[in-house]
This record gives sequence, C-alpha cells and structure tokens, in this order.
Amino acid sequence: MSRVGHGHGHSHALNEEPASQRVRTLLMWLLVPFALATIIGAALLYPFGHEQKTGAEIGLHQTPVEAVVTGLAQNCGEKCVAVTVQMSDGAASGQSITIPTVKGPGAPSFQIGDEVVLSYAGSQPQAAESYQIVDFQRGWSLAVLALLFAAAVLLLGRWQGLAALGALLLSFVVLVLFVMPSILAGENPLMVAVVGAGLIMFMVLYLTHGISARTSTAVLGTLVSLALIGVLGALFSALSKLTGLDEDTTNLVTLLGTDIDTRGLLLAGTLIGALGVLDDVTVTQTSAVWELRRANEELTWRELFAAGSRIGRDHMSSVVNTLVMAYAGAALPLLLAISLAGRSMGEILTSQQIAQEIVRTLVGSIGLVAAIPVTTALAALVAARQEPKTVKPAAKPVEPEKPRPARIEGDLFTGYDPDKGPWERPSEPRARRAASARPAPPARRKSSGSP
Repeated sequence: MSRVGHGHGHSHALNEEPASQRVRTLLMWLLVPFALATIIGAALLYPFGHEQKTGAEIGLHQTPVEAVVTGLAQNCGEKCVAVTVQMSDGAASGQSITIPTVKGPGAPSFQIGDEVVLSYAGSQPQAAESYQIVDFQRGWSLAVLALLFAAAVLLLGRWQGLAALGALLLSFVVLVLFVMPSILAGENPLMVAVVGAGLIMFMVLYLTHGISARTSTAVLGTLVSLALIGVLGALFSALSKLTGLDEDTTNLVTLLGTDIDTRGLLLAGTLIGALGVLDDVTVTQTSAVWELRRANEELTWRELFAAGSRIGRDHMSSVVNTLVMAYAGAALPLLLAISLAGRSMGEILTSQQIAQEIVRTLVGSIGLVAAIPVTTALAALVAARQEPKTVKPAAKPVEPEKPRPARIEGDLFTGYDPDKGPWERPSEPRARRAASARPAPPARRKSSGSP
C-alpha cells in the first residue's frame, strides 16, 4: 500500500515519460538511422519517370461503363434472363440496350433500379454485343460504411481518433503511391515491402501516439519483430520451395510481360499483412509497462518485465487467433474448391496455394509471439531508467493556538485590587456582610405637585 501511495505522489512527473533523458537520447540515436534508411530507400526504390502501361497498352481492351437496370425479361431461354440497361456514361450515354445474362446458381440476380457496371470491348458503342454486365456499383454503400466507421472512431477516440484516421489514410497513400508502383516497375518486392512497412510504421505510430519514449520503444519492438518475420519467411519459403505463383500472381506476370520475383511478392504480402497486428501488440505492451511504472515507481525492470509478460500472455492467444482466422477467411473459397478434388488432408495442406498461406500464417504468428517478450523487455528497461525525483517534504500543518480563558480582574461585589495578591472568591456570608455594610442610597422625595 505504501508503494502505491508513493507512486501516486509522483504521478505528474511520471505522466508521460518515466524514462531518463539519457535513455530517451539513446532511443533517438537507435531509431534515427532506421528512419533515414527508410527515407533513402523510398527515394531509391520509387520509380521516378517510369510510366506504367495500363488498359489497352497491355492488352486489356475492356472499358468500364456505368448503367442502370430498367427492365427484365425471361424470353431468352430456360437459364437466361434478358436485362435491359440504360447507360449513364461512355460513348453511347443515355442509350438503352438489352444484354442476355446467365440465370442459375452462382449467377447474380438483378432487379429494376440496380446500378451496374458494363464492360465495353467492341468497336460499335450502340451494339448490345459489345457490352457485358460484370459488376454492381457500390460507391454509395461503401461511402456510408466509411462515414459510420469514421464517426465511431471519432466518437470514441476524439482527437486521438482523428489522428488514427489520418494515419490510416497515410497507410493507404504509401501502399497506393509507393508500394504498388515500385513493384510494378520491377523493383524487388521484398525490399519495397520492407521500406513501405517502415514508412507506415514510423508515420502511423508517431502520428497516433505522439513523439515520446513510449512510442519509440514500440517502434523499436516492431522493427525487431518485422526483421524476424522477414528472415523466417525467406528461410522457410526457400525450404518449402514456394514459388508464389498462384492464379492471381500468374495473371499479373502475364499482363506485365516482364520478370517479377514472385517469391519476394509472397514475402512482401506476409510483412505488410503482419504489420497492422504487430503495431497493436507493441503499443499495448509498452502502454501496459508504462502504466505499471506510473502506478509504482519502485518496481525494478525485472518486476516490470514479469508483470508485463503476464499481460502479454493473455493478449498473445487472441492476437495469434486473429491472424490465423484472417488468413483462413481469405483462403476459404480456395479450401472449399480443393476439398472437392477428393484429395487427402495432407495433400491439400502441402499444395502450393495452401502451403504459402500456412507459411504466411505461422511466420507472422511467430513474429507476433516474439514481439511480446521483446517489446516488454525493451519497455521495462526504458521505464526503469527513471531519473531520481526530488520531492520537497510536505510542511507540517500549523495547529491553531487554544484560546486562553478570559482573566477576571475583580469581584462583582467587593472589587479587587491587583496589588493585594492573588484573587480569591470570598465566602458567601462575607459577601453578604460586605453588601449590607454599604450605605443605602438616599430616599427619593415625593413630589407634592406644588411649585
């Protein structure tokens, strides 16, 4: 109880930075080289001046056209429905055409008023044969969902929630404007992912949690864990002879027409996929150690590490399960398709598509598990190196003086002369005799009423 009370007495000094100035300087010197390397790597890997071919330049002649369903007819066959749509853009904007579509299990069902996307791949904009319905328009529904998400984050997080939304936007900017163009330009996917993950990590953590020793500790723990994931991913991808050539990657290589490191692309996806969960683990562990130190500043780094590890063990199981379920959910259609081939469970798990998901999941999970003791140990070492605080002793309260009784300077009957010594109350008979010995006041003469 005394320790907790003592810790609360220093709550203002330990509010944000229980680490000493020397430790904070050491953290800065450790992280500045990584930050500079990330910036230099981004400048070297970014494809300045490279113009990526798209659309018809790489053999994709389909042009998206927006349209609205205006009519449905069952006159084109047993498993066919004729969908009439009115185009709202493109070369034949405003014109209506009728497109036969497949009807049955697995085929989309249409209703009048549905907003759809057509694929135009012909030379005659007015001909129905030049179009095909390929998708629905989802802009407004996704916009509503994004607004609900932003409102929930702002309602709970307020200013920190606003910073989190800004960090999320910056993450998408890095992925869209740096990672994707660099890989498409032929740069090594693994190196691009390492630099991109570094950019996201520095921007997201410092923007969301501020520049402090706590954030720097979380960044350092994330760096160590990412390095472990990269090394293990490269090692077991080589040992398992994974090529990374699944259906989507094969289509990408065919469209690009150039060589691309498909195994590096697999590792890049592993790093970026684990980064978001790693941030959660490292920030949580660092904050837990900081709060323990703030509650009791007499805890040593061993005690901080032991208490933080107990918290981390509870967090570990849920985090690993989250990563496994995320990868399993993404690969669920593939799992169902392979199970229909009549192959054994061992053959399914060791196939190219499933094995690479297993490597991603297990390597990422090892990195998450390792992030807990690594980050906890770093946070305990940093938080325990607190500068001694000088606290002025509290001033003793001044007790008010007791009021002294009023001193009686005489007697109501006999009077008192201070020169005669201490006063003593006379006895009752003596007081009466003294009162009777006084001369009576002169009698008042009655008025006769005459002048």
